[in-house]
Amino acid sequence: MSGNIFVITAPSGTGKTTLLKELLKADDRLRFSISFTTRPPRSGEVHGQDYFFISIEEFRRLQEQGDLVECVEQFGYWYGTSKAWIKGALAGGGDLVFDLDTRGARAVKGHFPQAVLIFILPPDLTELKRRLQVRGDLPPEELQRRLEQGRAELREVSWYDFLVVNDQFEQALAQLKAIIVASRLRVSRAWPELAPRFLP
Repeated sequence: MSGNIFVITAPSGTGKTTLLKELLKADDRLRFSISFTTRPPRSGEVHGQDYFFISIEEFRRLQEQGDLVECVEQFGYWYGTSKAWIKGALAGGGDLVFDLDTRGARAVKGHFPQAVLIFILPPDLTELKRRLQVRGDLPPEELQRRLEQGRAELREVSWYDFLVVNDQFEQALAQLKAIIVASRLRVSRAWPELAPRFLP
């Protein structure tokens, strides 16, 4: 049986990255879907592990070849995910976790209707702004742009499958784990593998 697809979206500053790291550490069936991006690596990021960091020329070539399932520009940089890479990863039976904005989530759902979409919310917008400010690495105009982007993404919540509020970290992580387990146990996913044990 091919693997599951989980797409996780959250406004910048919600704590999504930390949640994803802990989720992936706790479940060895999960594999992070690695996107291509034209932005430079941040401190500690590794090529081929966090992202495939490529030039804008290389990115355009992937677009022209029709290999990108989703392709978006965000904060001045391009991001995209390879269709061939996804299919290869799923064929092995592992589950893929995507970290995408709402546009990317729609695109993945269009190509892979079985994808499970999860939106992570901050407790409220005041707390979201505080978390962004605490980071201390954003100039005022970038902070404002990210808040505006977050508000725009919140208007897309209604078509997601699940919501998790990251107020208490451990509780939010437990909820994410529960969504993963429940999705794997859907009849449409589990029965094709189990049916031969029970049906002649």
